Amino acid sequence: MDMSFANQALSAEYMVKNHATLGKTVHSVPEALDKQVAKLKLEAMKVSIDRLTMEQEQYLSGWSEGT
Repeated sequence: MDMSFANQALSAEYMVKNHATLGKTVHSVPEALDKQVAKLKLEAMKVSIDRLTMEQEQYLSGWSEGT
């Protein structure tokens, strides 16, 4: 719930700051804000996540291997 409130607050701030460039439509939470909230939550919980190696990224983006 805390992450939801953080996303709402940051999104409201984003809309206020960028209202001149935003169209009159429904907008998703900007990805950068969503990632910022997730990063802060993980840090608060003292959780770290692994990064994919280049080999893993290539495997996931290709179709030449796997089932």
